[in-house]
Amino acid sequence: MKFEDVKGKSHDELRDSLRALKKEAFNLRFQKASGQLENTARVREVRRDIARVQTGLQALRTAGAK
Repeated sequence: MKFEDVKGKSHDELRDSLRALKKEAFNLRFQKASGQLENTARVREVRRDIARVQTGLQALRTAGAK
């Protein structure tokens, strides 16, 4: 996911994306703990996607406050 994708989404869509990404991160942590994680790079991608979505949400909040 790129930040341009995040900028085009609404607040509700970003919240849904954040919820799905956090759930995926949770599942990846369990896979890693049990030794079943095949794509270790996915953990990093998901963490960065979560940060992008949170940044987009914060930008919407500050734009709405002005």
